[in-house]
Amino acid sequence: MSMNNDMLEAYLFEMHSLLEQLDDLVLAAEEAHTFSQDDVNEIFRIMHTIKGSSAMMEFNSLMTIAHRIEDLFFVIREKTMDAISEDLKPEMFDLIFQSIDFFREEIEKVETNQPLSTSIDTFLDKINSFSAKISGEATEEESHAEEAVLSSASAPSAEEAAFASTEFPYGLHVFFDEGVGMENLRAMMLINSVKDYCEESQFDYYPPDVQLNPETANFIIDNGFYVRFRTAGDREEAIPAVKDNGAVKNWQVFDAPGTASPAPVQTSKPVVSEAPAAPVPEPVPAEEPQAVPAAQQSAAQGAAQQSAAKQAHVKESLISVSLSKLDSLMAVISEIVITEAQVTASPDLKGLKLDNFTKAARQLRSLTDNLQDVGLSLRMVPVSATFQKMKRIVRDMSKKLKKETNLVLVGEDTEVDKTVVDSISDPIMHIVRNSMDHGIESDRAERIAAGKDPVGKIILSARQTGGEVIIEVIDDGQGVDDDAVLNKAIRQGLAQPGMEYSHKDILNFLLMPGFSTNTEVTEYSGRGVGMDVVKSNVESVGGTVTITSERGKGMTTTLRIPLNMSIMDGMEVSVGDSIFTVPISDIQQIFKVSDINIIQDATHGEMVKIVDNFYSIVRAKDFYQLNGGTDNLDEGVLLWVESGDNSFCLFVDELIGEQQVVVKPLPDYVNNYGIKNYGVSGCTILGDGSISIILDVATIYASQNN
Repeated sequence: MSMNNDMLEAYLFEMHSLLEQLDDLVLAAEEAHTFSQDDVNEIFRIMHTIKGSSAMMEFNSLMTIAHRIEDLFFVIREKTMDAISEDLKPEMFDLIFQSIDFFREEIEKVETNQPLSTSIDTFLDKINSFSAKISGEATEEESHAEEAVLSSASAPSAEEAAFASTEFPYGLHVFFDEGVGMENLRAMMLINSVKDYCEESQFDYYPPDVQLNPETANFIIDNGFYVRFRTAGDREEAIPAVKDNGAVKNWQVFDAPGTASPAPVQTSKPVVSEAPAAPVPEPVPAEEPQAVPAAQQSAAQGAAQQSAAKQAHVKESLISVSLSKLDSLMAVISEIVITEAQVTASPDLKGLKLDNFTKAARQLRSLTDNLQDVGLSLRMVPVSATFQKMKRIVRDMSKKLKKETNLVLVGEDTEVDKTVVDSISDPIMHIVRNSMDHGIESDRAERIAAGKDPVGKIILSARQTGGEVIIEVIDDGQGVDDDAVLNKAIRQGLAQPGMEYSHKDILNFLLMPGFSTNTEVTEYSGRGVGMDVVKSNVESVGGTVTITSERGKGMTTTLRIPLNMSIMDGMEVSVGDSIFTVPISDIQQIFKVSDINIIQDATHGEMVKIVDNFYSIVRAKDFYQLNGGTDNLDEGVLLWVESGDNSFCLFVDELIGEQQVVVKPLPDYVNNYGIKNYGVSGCTILGDGSISIILDVATIYASQNN
């Protein structure tokens, strides 16, 4: 099936937004143990939107489930939440969450071009069964109401009699959902479905020109759509086509006047397009088959319009922009920044006194700075969406693992680059699952004995500091068992038996590939996928991961991630003829020392004392095996740098100056040599056109100590 890519993209964007909104709404309602009337109306509206959009895209599984959930909330709205017993409410919340998961799984299939689910009968039965429970009308007699209507059709209303046919006396009067749109095409799709059950010569329909005349949509909205059959048997066989149509709200069976063996006149029900177990709306007189649906839909439309009006008021000044367009914008801004530096720092201008040029150059620099800030702000999004997803994970794991746990969110309005947000979603999810699975104790008595609240607590926080965002996941669980981790590390060959390892060294084993302390494979862990996944994902966006833990008190995992990765403030330094860029955010202090300040350690390494602590010295000339550059400490400069928990001093020849630089990725053929493992994160183009290597402080430290 081919479809417009823009339409599909808009559909997926809308679905993700609606599902996030639905998840938040149901989580809040579960905490309150009830749905407010506004909640019910909002969920009804969301399901109606999902149903209509999915029907338009011909995603039938999504449309059908959304339709049944919409009908469920129609019953809830009519009965009100007060009429639903407390025993049924947990089942109701679980059912809605299962529906959200179903939608997400189907949307993921759409995104990966996989076929959608076709076996949804079990889930439909579950929804219908629950609808029957809360309706209070699921008697054996009413479960066969549909059969009674089919076998004993009502006398036609005056309106239906006007459109009855002597040649096709057995009719179906069909009403589509209010606001479903394109009613004439919906009617034509219904007719095509009827053809699968009945020969085309055995029925006709009115209006007859629904395919060619768009104006028939207005008639169908006001009067409904009529399908008429030669025999009652043909009509009965075609009923599934109407019942399974997601756009049909209700339908009425009628016979033309004077039909042989006319059925007795009775009060009939507009049969909702449900499976037999589904609840049927209240009876209405046969002559007004649309009265109740119109009133019901009027209330729904009123709530939907009011909600839409509120949203329009908030969102009228917002537009959705493709991330690829923002990437293109940032690429142009980056080139402007480079070109501005090349113009103002041109070698041709050396020695010239150009006051007007200097003044204009300062103004240009100010404007490019503003342009860069605006461009970056367009890509900045709050971490709230990622944080809110964790609520659902904690909720589901609390139930499955029987560990009652509260998730506390702090600083969810903190903004970071969109690319960074997408990259850290999985790491945060993995850490939260790790805290639930490994950290929080299963035994409430154990927590009480330790002086803790019997309900576990996980804090997910975010805050900005300078050019980076710090995300912490803190749990008050049992903490890390150093002995268990060390023994596992020894068994895996990561540690040497008999050697002394510090608490920090033991925690670092958790970040190594394939390390997992779970001895059993569960839904959440034990498959050899450990915290190394978190580390690699975070490092891919220039971040670092650190772990702290106290036995019996809990564990804290800290992610330090740059706010954006495209433009940064750097300090240009030289070593011989080579120029390097050190991120300003990594530099703690710059100073000069002499040989008398240097201390030799046991391995003949050099160290210097700074504020009562000793830090190792890495000579850039020796580390990169450069020919030029000074070896005399008195002639060079020390940069005290720090990244995460790694801190040392980098020795270079001289400082060139601070400069805003555009980060350029290294070519693939260079990365194939593993150059990133030696403290090189990228490169940048300087004002004079020369290339400067951007240093990765954390990797230099790791390489130096391996």
